[in-house]
Amino acid sequence: MKVLMVRIRIWDLPTRLFHWGLTACVLGLVITGNVGGQAMIWHFRLGYAVLGLLLFRILWGFLGGHWSRWTQFPLQPAGVWAYVRGRHPSGHFAGHNPLGSWSVLALLLVLALQGSTGLISDDEIANMGPLSSLVSASWVSWATSWHKGWGKTILIFLVVLHLLALAWYTWRKRLALVSAMWHGDKALPHETTATRDNGPSRAMALLLLAISVLAVFGLVSLGA
Repeated sequence: MKVLMVRIRIWDLPTRLFHWGLTACVLGLVITGNVGGQAMIWHFRLGYAVLGLLLFRILWGFLGGHWSRWTQFPLQPAGVWAYVRGRHPSGHFAGHNPLGSWSVLALLLVLALQGSTGLISDDEIANMGPLSSLVSASWVSWATSWHKGWGKTILIFLVVLHLLALAWYTWRKRLALVSAMWHGDKALPHETTATRDNGPSRAMALLLLAISVLAVFGLVSLGA
């Protein structure tokens, strides 16, 4: 018997723009970081953009649409274990599934650490983080080592893992996760709460983004 699928708005526009904006910035960061030289000017700019986007996402996790809120991330260890074993009571997740939730959090945390260490890094050649003069030499040395070494490696690993997971869900489970993050709707076998995605909500997102950008600008200006 064929199950009738229902299309429901899951991802609001601000969340989708955040996702694709962050994707573009991370790609640009990896490219400019490897090219070096004059490309490092854009590396810093993209790093500031990522910090602004991360701050926005933190705030949006409290004030955004239903499925974009942190409370909708199924993070309980028992639920993750049940999902891995294929015994989770929720067979179809409207938002992020347990593994996806932890994957998103891990990626955001590593990006936050990369952005933070970038602010106080110094390669002792031509590139110095705007806040490196405000911390001790030992902190600068550790931040530089992490940012260029383990931090970069872990970030690339998480990105590749994320892409492989998307490919697996797309081709093996036939779930259109990428297209859902593009237009916002998911086809579900049951009715569920639709996310709020209207004019007032988007206006709120713009306000939060402006606050986030100003906060990052103010932080960076501390080292001027």
